[in-house]
Amino acid sequence: MPPLGFDHTIEIAAAPARVFAAFFDPAALADWWQCVRSVTTPRPLGVFAVEWNPTPFRDEVLGRLGGVLHGMVMDVRPGEAFFVANVHWIPPEGDPVGPMALEVTCAAAGTSTRLGVALRGYEAAARWQRYYQIVGPGLVESLLRLKRRLEQDQAD
Repeated sequence: MPPLGFDHTIEIAAAPARVFAAFFDPAALADWWQCVRSVTTPRPLGVFAVEWNPTPFRDEVLGRLGGVLHGMVMDVRPGEAFFVANVHWIPPEGDPVGPMALEVTCAAAGTSTRLGVALRGYEAAARWQRYYQIVGPGLVESLLRLKRRLEQDQAD
């Protein structure tokens, strides 16, 4: 079986610097990623931590969803890309999932930005498989919210 992960690209009608900034602005993250708290520092060795409220429901494998995703920013090219290592998802209950790596790229595509988001890491375990089954569609939905938010701001 090939390693599991998440890899998605979306085009957003906004400048790369604005798309990049949305990953480091607490108000923006609360809006598009629907987190309740975040500390994201766009510097090498900076913290990248995002927290969500626990869900009222339980997944049969992972338990309640929500919790904290955290890692350490290792590389930053402002307005262009960042890489977060040692990423772990700490659920409200149960064992963490990790380590993983998060890579975000923002490339100019005419008057738009081609945003790439990749989350990689894998162990041959049911929890990892289920994690990506849930995170993949959820992150795509969040990136669509980011697109709508930035494009609406652009139109205003």
